[in-house]
Amino acid sequence: MTIYSQHANRGKTQILATYQGSAGVASSTVTSLNSPSLAAPIIDALNRVSALTTVPLSVWDGRDGGVNRYPRTHLAALTNRDSRDGLLNGAHSLWYEYTCRELHQALTDLDNALEAVPPPVLTAIEAELATEARELRDAWAEYSEGIPMPDTEGRREWEFGHPFVAYDGGMHVLSREVREQLDNLEKDISTKEREQAVADLRVLVTAYSQCSSEQATLDYAPLSIFTEPYDSNGYYLSVLAPEPGNEDAGSWEIEICRWEPDDPDDEECSSATGEPLIRCELPTSPDVAQLVGLLDKVEQHPGLLAKWAESPVGATLDETDLVVTRGRDS
Repeated sequence: MTIYSQHANRGKTQILATYQGSAGVASSTVTSLNSPSLAAPIIDALNRVSALTTVPLSVWDGRDGGVNRYPRTHLAALTNRDSRDGLLNGAHSLWYEYTCRELHQALTDLDNALEAVPPPVLTAIEAELATEARELRDAWAEYSEGIPMPDTEGRREWEFGHPFVAYDGGMHVLSREVREQLDNLEKDISTKEREQAVADLRVLVTAYSQCSSEQATLDYAPLSIFTEPYDSNGYYLSVLAPEPGNEDAGSWEIEICRWEPDDPDDEECSSATGEPLIRCELPTSPDVAQLVGLLDKVEQHPGLLAKWAESPVGATLDETDLVVTRGRDS
């Protein structure tokens, strides 16, 4: 429910907290630092923490046409480090657990940024997180249970459906599009299938965040990572997670395809269709390191894709332990 920014003042860099107050938009100073370079990563992490904490409380859980509320258990992680592991262990829903995973990362990034600051700044940031959690918890109680908020000076206000955060719509995970795509994947699946889908999503998202590829993109329909490195000559690779509830698509797959022109006579190749070449079905779920290693390998050596694409069914892709289970004609 707060937007963070920096402001130069008398040779110092102030971190400001801006929020909706009883008299309109208000700001207060969180702390001061010696340089903008120290403040920037702290501000970035604080804005992500604010957005990822606030948005799940500000939208309806509309899965299966319902009108429910998302949990608020993630609030505890702002002030209690022992609660952070819980951000990576839930199975409420794909979208909510995705936001919890991103909140865990934002808090970790904040810790890393605070390693370079003196103790008074660390204390001020911890106090700010406590204020954010308390004010949001009080506002939620007033909205959902009719418990009046304490009438204190500088109180931060929150309105359901209108979160006051810097990343509303700017962080892809918080967009309605992603939430609806992930909700659609949950239709008619069992609790056990949802738990597995959440675990698969965490692996996929973490691998995507850790890989070095600048061309990789994360997709949600289906759950996958797509990468087309520079100089790959039209070849690309997809990492596909199992489709929840679909027994025919119940394993992880690595697929290599190539763009083929829709019109062979079109010299500019204005449109093309991806042609699947080979597929490797994995016998077990991969770990993050395995996927990161694969994505980094094709980023660093894009010519491998063309070489791998010629591998016959039953062959192991060079420099990997991936076995081809389906070829172009199978």
